[in-house]
Amino acid sequence: MTPDPVLRASDADRDRVAAVLGEALATGRLTSLEHADRLDAAYTAKTVGELAPITSDLPDVSAPNMVALGIEQQTIDSKFSKVIRKGRWVASRNTKLSARFGALIIDLTDAVLPGREITIEADARFSKLIVLVPDNAQVVDEGGSMFGKRHVSGGTREDGPLIRVTGRSMFSKVIVSREVSDWNLNSVG
Repeated sequence: MTPDPVLRASDADRDRVAAVLGEALATGRLTSLEHADRLDAAYTAKTVGELAPITSDLPDVSAPNMVALGIEQQTIDSKFSKVIRKGRWVASRNTKLSARFGALIIDLTDAVLPGREITIEADARFSKLIVLVPDNAQVVDEGGSMFGKRHVSGGTREDGPLIRVTGRSMFSKVIVSREVSDWNLNSVG
C-alpha cells in the first residue's frame, strides 16, 4: 500500500530517504553535490509526496539486508595499533569507537551521515581517540573520563547534524573537534 502523498512526512521517513542517498553516494550513483542537494531537499520536505521524487531514480535499500544493518550500527576498533578512517565512507546511526593501547582517528567531514542525528560511543583505554566533525555539526557530550583528558567541542549550530558523544575513557585522551589544530597534530594521514 502506497502512503498518501499529502500526509506529513515523519523524521523516520526523512531518515529512510537519507539512508538511500547515503548508499547512493557511497556506491558512486550520486556525486557529492547531488547528494548534498537531495539531502537538503529530504530534510526540508513537509509531505511524503515531496520525498518520493528525491530517490525515484535510485535503488531501494529499505529491505532488510546488510546495508541497512550497517547504517544502523558499526564498530571501529583499534588494539595495539593506529587506525585512521577518513575520506568518503558511510557512518552509522550508532557508531562504537573502541581503542585499546593505540590510536583511533575518525574524520566525519566527508563521511556520509545516515540521518540528522548520530551517536558515537567513544570507548578508550590507554589510548588516544580523535574525531573530526563537520563544520556545521552540533555536538552533545554525554560521556565521561577517568584519569584522562576529554575535550569535546563542535558548536551548537542548528543547521547541521547532531552528533551525540557517549562512552567512557580511562587513562586516555578523547578529542572531538572541528579543527585539526585542536589535536596538537600537523596531519591525520
